[in-house]
Amino acid sequence: MCLGVPGQIIDVGEDGFQPAVVDVCGVQREVNISLICENNTTDLLGKWVLVHVGFAMSVIDEEEAKQTLSALMTMSQLDHEVGDFAGLNKN
Repeated sequence: MCLGVPGQIIDVGEDGFQPAVVDVCGVQREVNISLICENNTTDLLGKWVLVHVGFAMSVIDEEEAKQTLSALMTMSQLDHEVGDFAGLNKN
């Protein structure tokens, strides 16, 4: 099963072609924001996004993000997804 996981953008580059840093439950990883970035990347700081396979797929509101994280935890999927997310960050 493939899941999109909510994360909060905590750092951005100068444009949408540079990766942003997203925090998912304390795990930070670079993601591609080119699908959601229109102009000014600093407008995305603090925004919640739905992350799937290294791409921020859409901007979501904080309440939706929290509800989704809660549902994932309830389904016992978050540990698996965050583990996969953290494993991709190893160099």
